[in-house]
Amino acid sequence: MNWEVIIKWLPRLAQGATLTLELVAIAVVAGLILAIPLGVARASRLWYVRALPYGYIFFFRGTPLLVQLFLVYYGLAQFDAVRSSALWPYLRDPFWCTVLTMTLHTAAYIAEILRGALQAIPKGEIEAARALGMSRAKTLFYIMLPRATRIGLPAYSNEVILMLKASALASTVTLLELTGMARTIIARTYLPVEIFFAAGVFYLVISFALVQGFKVLERWLRVDASQGR
Repeated sequence: MNWEVIIKWLPRLAQGATLTLELVAIAVVAGLILAIPLGVARASRLWYVRALPYGYIFFFRGTPLLVQLFLVYYGLAQFDAVRSSALWPYLRDPFWCTVLTMTLHTAAYIAEILRGALQAIPKGEIEAARALGMSRAKTLFYIMLPRATRIGLPAYSNEVILMLKASALASTVTLLELTGMARTIIARTYLPVEIFFAAGVFYLVISFALVQGFKVLERWLRVDASQGR
């Protein structure tokens, strides 16, 4: 193991790790915002309300993230309407194409997490809120969503870790995130073991920090106590 090479290229790998964190942070936050109405609609008893989010979730959960990324990055450019639109400066940028794809992809999974959490709420709590005169909207915002947040937080934390690892696919569209930077360095040094080992350590450190952060959040929200029936 050539430690001198690893130490030499650590700043560049740290630069790639920073871009990785940017991609993941934007995607999971934007995906959560998009997933809330999707998850609520999926939990509806009305089939015509569930139909559209079901189709969206079925597509993004049923196809690989790499295929989705290629469709966005290479596919959208084939349409004249896209190239002449105000969004073209963003859609021709690999960073924003990756962010868009990761956001749409993770939103489908988070929506299913939210649906499951909403359906896991004890019926008695919802009935109690309705008995107190709360409207459906108030029951949703003040009772159901906060409760579902606590129930679904552990699964959401897993999704964030999965998106961290999935962000390595961004290197296929020329982005120099952590994996892309590692591949670039390997092309110069011809030392794949050392460089990929260092990149793997970066992923481990980031994952550990995220896990510990979610543990603190779960204790603060008293997630374990909220699981009781």
